[in-house]
Amino acid sequence: MIQVEDLRKTYRIGFWRKSVEALRGVTFDVKEGDLYGFIGPNGAGKSTSIKILLGLLKPGSGSASLMGKPAGSPRSRLDVGFLPEQPYFYDYLTGREFLWFYGQLSGLRWGDLKVRVKEVSELVSLKPDAMDRKLRTYSKGMLQRIGLAQALLSRPRLVILDEPMSGLDPLGRRDVRNLLKTLHAQGITVFYSSHVLSDVEAICTRLAMVVDGQIRRQGTVEQVLEGEAEHWQIGLGSEIKAESLPNGLGALIDARTVSCPTPEAQRSLLQWAMAQGIGIVSVNRNRQTLEDVLAMEVAKAE
Repeated sequence: MIQVEDLRKTYRIGFWRKSVEALRGVTFDVKEGDLYGFIGPNGAGKSTSIKILLGLLKPGSGSASLMGKPAGSPRSRLDVGFLPEQPYFYDYLTGREFLWFYGQLSGLRWGDLKVRVKEVSELVSLKPDAMDRKLRTYSKGMLQRIGLAQALLSRPRLVILDEPMSGLDPLGRRDVRNLLKTLHAQGITVFYSSHVLSDVEAICTRLAMVVDGQIRRQGTVEQVLEGEAEHWQIGLGSEIKAESLPNGLGALIDARTVSCPTPEAQRSLLQWAMAQGIGIVSVNRNRQTLEDVLAMEVAKAE
């Protein structure tokens, strides 16, 4: 569905036209049926990559294709729905008029458009009374919903979303997350960038992590996290002091919690605690998250 090979892009900024490399050899692919997360810090190159895919920017070098056709060509976008990070909405159109306008631009006929407006508004949980209100009265969450609805109007096989959860409250994030899962279940390929890494970790089938214009990690969540340090947190039934904890068994987080770096240290700590007559309240195995891994990759790039 998406194929990117050695994509490079350089901007020239300021009075002296200083060169800034936004993309430095980005390579990744999105397969049909993926729910694909594209993550990274601000300025990493996510939006630049998306704009090149959609023909809004030209690459310096490298190649990109959508649906097997060169990115930027009109034919490559026929089955693609898109929601930009900062969409523009016509304040004095109602939600229904807005969708009719974009549906007509997409070439939908009257009968089909009427059905699709009803279907997508229900899919994004916009009620009929909201659809008949002007967009200038919409909240941030409602605008995001109507934006998602227009991206889905033409029954796209691929949906590209740039920060679809930006500015949403927790309930709005949950609704968008559930919508992405619904689209994926319907066989629609979803490619979206996001700063909400916990959601990416929870729902994405595959992902790419871009830092400083380069792909640092990609694959399934398990593959991206593979080999990262695990540790165990042991909850104790009574308080202990740091000096009483034998060397090599772990670090005291608080008076009743010890973090153990290895399985061997965890087993030794449990044996030590039982020998001391200290009860064990809990044993939790913790693994680094996407947020932890991204922070490490950003630190390496600095």
